[in-house]
Amino acid sequence: MAHRIVSQVVVTGARVFGRAFAEAYKQAQATGKYKGQQGASGGSLTSSNLSIDEACKILNVKPPASGEHNLEHVMNRFKKLFDINNPEKGGSFYLQSKILRARERLEMEFREAERKVAHDKELKEGWNPKVYKD
Repeated sequence: MAHRIVSQVVVTGARVFGRAFAEAYKQAQATGKYKGQQGASGGSLTSSNLSIDEACKILNVKPPASGEHNLEHVMNRFKKLFDINNPEKGGSFYLQSKILRARERLEMEFREAERKVAHDKELKEGWNPKVYKD
C-alpha cells in the first residue's frame, strides 16, 4: 500500500514539474523571439533597452551627429526635468527614473565616442609613452 502512495506522489510531482518546465520553455522562446524583433527594428539597444533616439526624445535634445555632442546641454535638461518630476513636489518617480536612464544612455554614448576619437588619434600619431627618469 505504501509503495502505491509513493509512486503516485512521484508521478504527480513529475507531471507538475514537466508542465512547469514546458511553460517556462514556451515563455523563453516567446521572449527570445520578441527580443530579436526589438533588436532588428529598434536600433542599438542597451541593457536598459533604451535607444539613443528615445533618450534624446525624453530629454528633448538633438541626437549626437557625426561626433558632435553637447554634454553640458544634456545635463542642464536633465537637471531641469529631474527637479520638475520630483515625487515630493507632486511629480512622478517613473518619469524621474526614465529621465535618469536617458541621461545615463547619452553619457555612455558620449564616453564611447570620446574613447573612439582618442583611440583614432593615438593610432594616427603613434603611441608615445611618458617616461619618467629619476
